[in-house]
Amino acid sequence: MEQVDCVVIGAGVLGLAVARALAQAGREVVILECERAIGTGTSSRNSEVIHAGIYYPPGSAKARLCLEGRRMLYAFCETHGVEHRRCGKLIVATEKAQLADLEAIHRNAAACGVDDLQWLDRGGVARLEPALAAHAALLSPSTGIIDSHGLMLALQGDAEKAGAVLAFHARVTQGRVESNGIALEVVTDGEPAWLHANAVVNSAGLYAVDVARTITGLTVERIPQRYFAKRSYFSCTGRAPFSHLVYPVPEPGGLGVHLTLDLGGQVRFGPNVEWIDAIDYTVDPHDGDAFYAAVRRYWPDLDDGALQPGYAGVRPKIAGPGEPAADFRIDGPAVHGVPGLINLFGIESPGLTASLAIAARVMKLL
Repeated sequence: MEQVDCVVIGAGVLGLAVARALAQAGREVVILECERAIGTGTSSRNSEVIHAGIYYPPGSAKARLCLEGRRMLYAFCETHGVEHRRCGKLIVATEKAQLADLEAIHRNAAACGVDDLQWLDRGGVARLEPALAAHAALLSPSTGIIDSHGLMLALQGDAEKAGAVLAFHARVTQGRVESNGIALEVVTDGEPAWLHANAVVNSAGLYAVDVARTITGLTVERIPQRYFAKRSYFSCTGRAPFSHLVYPVPEPGGLGVHLTLDLGGQVRFGPNVEWIDAIDYTVDPHDGDAFYAAVRRYWPDLDDGALQPGYAGVRPKIAGPGEPAADFRIDGPAVHGVPGLINLFGIESPGLTASLAIAARVMKLL
């Protein structure tokens, strides 16, 4: 059986960030990715927003790691030439009844340590974004956008420069806990082989729960139930008159259909939420009717025919429909009792923003 110090399962933004941290600390690292390229799942199917850390429960892992990760990510982008823009975000109250909700968001953000939100009245909103219809808004100047693929390439480059090895088409099919580490069966191009590691980081994203269930010796009770939440986006034809991201006051189950920009200035709207049993990236054109209604609450001048199906992503949820949103789970030996094993469960938004902070947390646990 081949021996290696550390195995990282999954080459999305989290796996690459963890592998980079491990390799730069002088550890031998092998990254196993079942697909043919990095970041083909959740990491490349999102809104590419650098989040400020506004909505999460104060003291939660999401709140702490988002705040820490945001600072680290902006610094990383500057030093590594990753394209990004601190464009800012407006959270808008489109009716007077939502003003109390906006005030509650402001208080929650402050409790999380986000201290730069600015309250705008109707005139303040109009001066920034004349096309918006809003009674008031919160401006988040530290929210931004990023080239997620550029970020992953930079993380990969750092990891490989420090000695990490990346294997594609390498699927972990089973594992077992041993007295001196963890053994993994890895199938590459149809050929199975066993790999023994001192440390294993399960950052398989949508498949993290499935991978954990294949490891004999890991207590089943320590593995959460997994759910898939599909998020579809629609793009806007032509140019839209916005320079900031625009989010409505959140609704039950999500942040509502919001307006985001890519680095080229193209506007897209989304996402909606659809609970699914199997991964599916198709976008239903008929969902556009609901998108028009949602967007026109804050942009009434949206033209008929301006929206077209864009893309879809799937979030790795560990809380199901109607349940309170789950926090990030970074499960180390103190949780499951297996030395050298870290399971990353339910790392959805703001996982990209928090990726470098999560990697630092994994390093501490190892």
